[in-house]
Amino acid sequence: MKLFKQLLVLLAVVLSFVTIDLVIYKVATKRYVSEDGERFKAKSIELDKYLPYDENSMAVTVDTDLRIESDWPVIDGAAALYPEFSAVVGSIYPEEAVIFDGEDYVEGSALRMNNTRGSYTEIVDGTADIVFCAYPSEEQLAYAEEKGVELVFTPIGREAFVFFVNEKNPVDTLTCDEIRGIYAGRIRNWSEVGGDNALISPLSRNKGSGSQSTMERFMQGEEIPKDYDALFGKSIAFSFRFYVNEITNYGGIKLISVDGVYPSEDNIRNNTYPISSEFYAVTRAGDTNPNIPVILDWLLSDEGQQVIEANGYVGLEK
Repeated sequence: MKLFKQLLVLLAVVLSFVTIDLVIYKVATKRYVSEDGERFKAKSIELDKYLPYDENSMAVTVDTDLRIESDWPVIDGAAALYPEFSAVVGSIYPEEAVIFDGEDYVEGSALRMNNTRGSYTEIVDGTADIVFCAYPSEEQLAYAEEKGVELVFTPIGREAFVFFVNEKNPVDTLTCDEIRGIYAGRIRNWSEVGGDNALISPLSRNKGSGSQSTMERFMQGEEIPKDYDALFGKSIAFSFRFYVNEITNYGGIKLISVDGVYPSEDNIRNNTYPISSEFYAVTRAGDTNPNIPVILDWLLSDEGQQVIEANGYVGLEK
């Protein structure tokens, strides 16, 4: 009987841990499936919600005199930037340039969505002409070097790399050093950073994703232990601000201020939020498609920056 009661207590503890930060699990861990799967894109973002030319699309286009009528550069990119480059295509390409079969963009479409890792492979291999991404990982840069491809990075907007927790977590701000300590395993309890006496579960992303590559650079050479990614405890996770604010709709989370600065649009634009960075239109040096420089120039114009702002991202400071 005593053993049975002990088992019940243990079960109750386990269940309580499992239910802690379930929202973060849905927002973050649920998405950490392999990017190699054919249906990964459907798990990371619903493509049909941001289709160009669809009257119900959440991708916001602008009226412009620029029309790319032929020789359409193939555009691809990261899931977190998909609404942006879909809106770009919808603004300047004719409808016949895009082929969507109800689940995915298919061969012959000038618009695709293969996530960060797939997009960098495509731009290096020459099957895409412009990809919208964060700066690549060391492995992705090494792949380009191996293939003898020089990548060109044109900054077109700014985004914040953000950390988020359950809205009931009393911690509102962390320093960069504290975050690095959490992910390196030097800080393992929320009480060490002004929170409750509870274990910290720092969640990571897939290797090669834009957010994971950004996190690795943020760690400044410190390793994230491979076994340090558990559901048990109170979670902290990371992503790009737009992805958290606009694409995920689970609610129940809050963004953490870093070094006392909240990742608001103004703080991203003026670079006071400490982990703000550009995102890029990435091209291959020597690509002869005549419309590539036209599109890059337009992205930096008032109209192009308007598309970026209208879709929830932050334009370049002028």
